[in-house]
Amino acid sequence: MCKSISSLVAFFFLVACSPNLKQQELITVKGKIPVTEMGVSLIHEHILVDFIGADSTGYHRWEKQEVVDRALPFLMEAKQKGVHTIFECTPAYLGRDPLLLKELSEKTGIHIVTNTGYYGAGDNKYVPAHAFDASPEDIARIWIDEYNNGIEGSGVFPGFIKISVDGKDTLSPMHAKIVKAAAITHRATGLTIVSHTGTDGPAFAQLEILKSEGVSPEAFVWTHAQAGTVEGYIKAARQGAWVSLDNVNKNEVDKTDGIDKYVALLTKLKKENVLHKVLISHDAGWYNPGQENGGDYRGYTDIFEFLIPALKRNGFSQEDIDLLLIKNPQTAYAVNIRKSR
Repeated sequence: MCKSISSLVAFFFLVACSPNLKQQELITVKGKIPVTEMGVSLIHEHILVDFIGADSTGYHRWEKQEVVDRALPFLMEAKQKGVHTIFECTPAYLGRDPLLLKELSEKTGIHIVTNTGYYGAGDNKYVPAHAFDASPEDIARIWIDEYNNGIEGSGVFPGFIKISVDGKDTLSPMHAKIVKAAAITHRATGLTIVSHTGTDGPAFAQLEILKSEGVSPEAFVWTHAQAGTVEGYIKAARQGAWVSLDNVNKNEVDKTDGIDKYVALLTKLKKENVLHKVLISHDAGWYNPGQENGGDYRGYTDIFEFLIPALKRNGFSQEDIDLLLIKNPQTAYAVNIRKSR
């Protein structure tokens, strides 16, 4: 595609060359929905995160009702801003609670999506003991079983794969194994791979593994890409990967990482005609069982109250906003096996 094609036209070209979105589905905590029903989507948020470690976490660490009471007003506030779908990115062994998420979805009417996968960052503190001696195939069997049979007998099914690697250009053996397990799981399920990544080096290291395993970059979301470079975003997007700028926060102390940073990044990516491969979110929420009343719970509205007005002041159209918040999430997260060519 030539550089003169606009981001929106590029999106429609992508859709035209992809399976019909009307026929594709998203798996929420309440079941499958057509991706065309996703509406405005926040693709990287949290309800609860438990940092105690894989060997100590569990449902005994929190009272569901207390978490529901704390999170509910923030979710309703997001709904009032037009949010229809939230991707809850807390993985297993770090506070994932499918029944909690289902209850919140039922109470709010918001589509909530949970995940399968393991979180390697943090020197493997959140990786379960069995994974250290397991092969990628062994790990993938666990994740595929959750896709086929639900999470821990809850009747709730994962809608994407959430993994994580440390911010190193060369992946550790454990993290390479997790990425390979994600590739195997994607080939079997069509679930999108969402990886806590950060900088450019580990993003491209993961893409190389995925391609070697027969998985297209189109199945990969470079999460926390705001830690990377614009050059890296453009390169990854042109390979087909999704670039996730997901810490929109008006209260960021360092103003170089606040709203103005996101306006500048998105403006550059629009000029480079890769806006059709960009995702945005807050990485907010974070009920912490180790703190009183869950600690400092951050809401999900800064995009709507601060970023969107700033983008419109800088020449972004409503079509651009819809691309970021509606159309790109539909394409990125539709359950669809994406093989490398």
